[in-house]
Amino acid sequence: MSSPCCAAVAMDLGVCQLRNFSISFLSSLLATESSPVRLDNSSSGASVVAIDNKIEQAMDLVKSHLMYAVREEVEVLKEQIKELIERNSQLEQENNLLKNLASPEQLAQFQAQVQSGSPPASTQPPGTVTQQSAPPAQPTSQTSGPSA
Repeated sequence: MSSPCCAAVAMDLGVCQLRNFSISFLSSLLATESSPVRLDNSSSGASVVAIDNKIEQAMDLVKSHLMYAVREEVEVLKEQIKELIERNSQLEQENNLLKNLASPEQLAQFQAQVQSGSPPASTQPPGTVTQQSAPPAQPTSQTSGPSA
């Protein structure tokens, strides 16, 4: 499986080769039509038909090259989709395992973090509960300074 970067490079190379081949093919087709177009009805009709045939051949050639390039790209994308499906399945299994190993307190804490949008706390082994440190207790009676 090639990486997306390599696929893009291969696609660009294929398009470049297609352009060069199509240009050279069209040039060779048009070069064979060496007789000038005449204005009399007999040769003018034949020239138009010949030119139309060559244009149709050139269009068919370009179409076949484009279809080939598209098929190659589709194969690359199918492979990427397959890999992503496998990765997704693996992550779902891992997620289910972690959910089963986590304590209800850890799940509740995680849900609270998800809802608040805060980043998850540091990872801990299953079965441990995190204690959030509260600020130190203040004495109930406070002395205030002299009031003015």
